[in-house]
Amino acid sequence: MNRTSAAADARGPWRVLVTVAQIPEGGLHRDIAADQRARQAMAEAAGLRDISTAHASFDLALRSGGRVHVTGRVQARIGQTCVVTLDPIENEIDEVVDLTFVPSEHLPQVVHSADDGPDNSAETADTLEPIENGIIDLGRLATDVLYLAIDPYPRKADAVFEPPAVLADPEDHPFAALKALRPDPDASEAGKSEGKSERKPKGA
Repeated sequence: MNRTSAAADARGPWRVLVTVAQIPEGGLHRDIAADQRARQAMAEAAGLRDISTAHASFDLALRSGGRVHVTGRVQARIGQTCVVTLDPIENEIDEVVDLTFVPSEHLPQVVHSADDGPDNSAETADTLEPIENGIIDLGRLATDVLYLAIDPYPRKADAVFEPPAVLADPEDHPFAALKALRPDPDASEAGKSEGKSERKPKGA
């Protein structure tokens, strides 16, 4: 694998590049879908059985200061394994996207301004993403959204976890060993009584 291929893989298998300078004043709409190769690579990276479909729809609108407002939806169908029954299951992902892309060199200042802004502001640090080299990668964005939406503990709708029925042993507890070492008060009293009976009276 050459350096170019390695760099492309590092950025993710699903890549759809949009040059900010080429976005029209009226905005841009893009519908994208991941091919089989990209879906397989994404599934392996996320630890999924498979990703049968993955597509997204985005609207890009220019904003002041070189910003780009991106809204849309990411949808996918993923194959997982039920954590209870270990049966294969299919899950649907449907996530709404509402982010603002900012030139990377301006991002720290914009993040700081967003943190200091009003609490009801639509633009927060969590909704800001960098524009790298004047390009927005919609495929990478869709991939990140998909990964974050994956349920880490998937289960079938009717799956119920039933712990094994084990009768508690009253002697099986952390203080059982200490109890065994503790002297028996009845045995102590018996020993004292025997000692008294064996002791000879004075003058005998």
